[in-house]
Amino acid sequence: MTANDQIKRARKAAINMVRIDDATNRKVLSDLADRTEANIDSLLAANLLDLERMPETDPRYDRLMLSIDRIKSIAEDLRNVAQMQSPVGEVLEKRSMPNGLRLRKVRVPLGVVGVIYEARPNVTFDVFALCFRTGNVSVLKGGRDAENSNLAIVNLIHQSLQAFGISSEVVQLLEARREAAADLMNAVGYVDVLIPRGSQGLIDMVRNTSKVPVIETGAGVVHTYFDASADLEVGKKVIFNAKTRRVSVCNALDCLVIHQNRLNDLFELVKSLAEKSVKIEADESAYNELAQKYPNHLLERASEESFGKEHLDYILTIKTVASFDEALEHISAYSTRHSEAIIAGDEKIIEKFFNEVDAAAVYANTSTAFTDGAQFGMGAEIGISTQKLHARGPMALPELTSYKWLIESDGLTRP
Repeated sequence: MTANDQIKRARKAAINMVRIDDATNRKVLSDLADRTEANIDSLLAANLLDLERMPETDPRYDRLMLSIDRIKSIAEDLRNVAQMQSPVGEVLEKRSMPNGLRLRKVRVPLGVVGVIYEARPNVTFDVFALCFRTGNVSVLKGGRDAENSNLAIVNLIHQSLQAFGISSEVVQLLEARREAAADLMNAVGYVDVLIPRGSQGLIDMVRNTSKVPVIETGAGVVHTYFDASADLEVGKKVIFNAKTRRVSVCNALDCLVIHQNRLNDLFELVKSLAEKSVKIEADESAYNELAQKYPNHLLERASEESFGKEHLDYILTIKTVASFDEALEHISAYSTRHSEAIIAGDEKIIEKFFNEVDAAAVYANTSTAFTDGAQFGMGAEIGISTQKLHARGPMALPELTSYKWLIESDGLTRP
């Protein structure tokens, strides 16, 4: 079956999605969670076939890898989504006009949601769960790197759907080839919205090529500014966590911006990063402060190309600034509007940072590792939007809906 055939079948399946009652919807997701845990061995075996084709040194390796703990966490996320109230049917607005017109603005599914993504098999679970809970059909185009993993996951999804008499066509996994992505981007009239998840190159390609409306989930060039008023112990904890928890994800810290009055604390701030072999690319002031202190083989001078880069690796760039305003200027120049943070003790400075930094998630004295739908209490996420139309930040159930107007009267006609 061609990708175009699958896309057309997805469109037809969307008609029946709204007929699935809420109780059955929840049961399907709970069943999938149980099946996922019961099939850990087969999922790991399929994932291993993919991992064997990718060098461990590849920054995407960690994203691709499944483990027992990760699969159990995925199953728990599925249960969380099943327990959450679907926003579909929520009345957003209600009014009666003087002429007798009665109006309701009601949440409805987007319809058919296409997702193009790279080596992240957990996305397959997340997209299906969130789309299914909101009455959407999902069309998935995963990368070749995760092909075996995605096939195994979708097979489990189909089993859960069939167990409750629901057509497996409400989730379509396209072939892991570029031509399928092209078909998806050109599926006007069949796919309602397209969401890319992956590298900046993938996101740019989809945004610039797709004829289907796109919700852009941007790459994360993440900064943390250490202010003159910052607490050293808070900074040490936050920076270590934001940089090293998982370097291959979009909320990981890329650039530490430090006030020049706190350069004497710089080594204390970053010395624990050496335990994780984090390479530091430092500007001249920071380099001079760290020379002979931080391991020489992990310390380099930063170039202009060091800034504005999503490292997805054990690399941290350091920029020294003379003022809060200069910090904001640097962040504004290089930010991808994903997640930005400040470490400060001055409440006025924090409030100014909150007001003036343009990003989907803005933190104070907190690790940027929390930019995640599950951490925000959303159950899971379909991506983190860095645009400003329709949705911004972690996208979950409400962001997978639109609305329509329902109008009633007692035979009213317009003069």
